[in-house]
Amino acid sequence: MEQLLSEIRACTVCKPYLEAGPRPIVSASPLSKLIIIGQAPGSRVHKTGVPWDDPSGVNLRKWLGLEEEIFYNPDLVALIPMGFCYPGKGKSGDLPPRPECAPLWHQKLWEHMPKASLTLLVGQYAQKYYLGEQAQKTLTARVKNFTEYLPQFIPLPHPSPRNNIWQKKNPWFGEEVLPILQKRIQEIFT
Repeated sequence: MEQLLSEIRACTVCKPYLEAGPRPIVSASPLSKLIIIGQAPGSRVHKTGVPWDDPSGVNLRKWLGLEEEIFYNPDLVALIPMGFCYPGKGKSGDLPPRPECAPLWHQKLWEHMPKASLTLLVGQYAQKYYLGEQAQKTLTARVKNFTEYLPQFIPLPHPSPRNNIWQKKNPWFGEEVLPILQKRIQEIFT
């Protein structure tokens, strides 16, 4: 696993497309019990090198009911983005994750994490990649019907503060999904 993580962190496959340059960010261990597949690092995470080190990460940890010392312990939680580097700014937010990363690295990472029992698919890119034809048409439908993807996956919306409007329109997320998610995570870690 350490060799694989070193290879990922040294990857420059997308260099020509990255304004800020490559800085692959990933955290995982052969002991990881929970895998969180996100989109791609934002500009702040690109600077710090710490996954989910931004307001989205604060929201995500709150949703999961996890303290930082658990969330950032790779022996417990693997933090793997669809695109390992900051993709740059687009017209209305960050660009999508680079398409090269997941096919190049994800399967290799999975092979080194035999203890993982649950994967959270955060945002549409992870959901479409991992759920494939089983993915319902909209993110809202996937999240609302999350039990269809258990026991392996739970789809989640992106925890960006920009999605607070989505949460207000969908109060069932906080009332129904988050309590089950938190219970499932506690079961994994006990």
